[in-house]
Amino acid sequence: MAHLPLFAGFVPAVCQTAPVPPFKTVAAYAPPGVGMLAAGIVCEVFGPHGAALPGFDFALCAERPGPVATDCGVPLSVAHGLDRLAEADLLLALPGAQFRTPPAPAVLDALRAAHGRGAVVAAHCVGTFALAAAGLLDGRRATTHWRFAELLADRHPRVTVEPDALYVDEGDIVTGAGAAAGFDLCLHLLRREHGAALANAIARDMVLPSHRDGGQAQYLAAPVPEDGQDERLAAVLGWARAHLHEPLPVTELARRAMMSKRSFARRFTAATGTTPHAWLRSLRLSRAEELLETTGLPVEEIARQVGYGSAAVLREQFVRRRGIPPRAYRNAFTRTP
Repeated sequence: MAHLPLFAGFVPAVCQTAPVPPFKTVAAYAPPGVGMLAAGIVCEVFGPHGAALPGFDFALCAERPGPVATDCGVPLSVAHGLDRLAEADLLLALPGAQFRTPPAPAVLDALRAAHGRGAVVAAHCVGTFALAAAGLLDGRRATTHWRFAELLADRHPRVTVEPDALYVDEGDIVTGAGAAAGFDLCLHLLRREHGAALANAIARDMVLPSHRDGGQAQYLAAPVPEDGQDERLAAVLGWARAHLHEPLPVTELARRAMMSKRSFARRFTAATGTTPHAWLRSLRLSRAEELLETTGLPVEEIARQVGYGSAAVLREQFVRRRGIPPRAYRNAFTRTP
């Protein structure tokens, strides 16, 4: 049986590789019995978001054009065949109900060819099984839906399966956990290739839930919670974003909202799904990430601008929530023009 690291989810699952150009052409392969949620995720993330956000040349593909069965019984109309995969900078292998059976040889060849010519290849949930069947995960780390991690490890002993990770970034190959972790995977790819600003903007456009803290070490920017449900609350949150360099105690936020501290905390959680402290922490770290990626400011100055006061405090929060110190993050995610 392949090794399953006990604490895989508590360390960053990212490795350094040679830089690749940011992807612009995206193709998602939909297998028979494709997961409707998975197909929806990639269409939402890489599909049109209006004139305000840059778009991608996105296509949903199948072994041959036409209707594709889904896991919920509703057929999915797919306009492109495997030839479209040959044009993609990013290829996503979606999960399907028949994952226990290896994909058709033509599909495996298309996956290998895409990887061989330098495309980024990604999969989440049981879509990871297709990459493993193509031999693309041999000698690498990968993740999948926790329910099928043991099966992946048993069938592909040359793959180091990390069952606790939301996603595992091996540079040219990225794998993600099950179900809604597809959002985490796609947004991570966006921020890695195109920066935190675009990833945050698309996340906000989709009104995603709050950033997921905890054992899964994530690098994606924390989405800003939906905050238009209460005008006073929205005004205070806007003010807080503009004053991140200040301490921003909850008592001050409540005073500006003309509420008691208890009422403010209750209404805040109802509107955003998180606590004021957690929201501010995510906002501060998200802003710190952008400054680390896009400026040459010293870490001490970044800490001051985001309200942490000192580089030591920022470093402590960064390591706790992101898994690596700020300078290592800057080295990993700063792009040279």
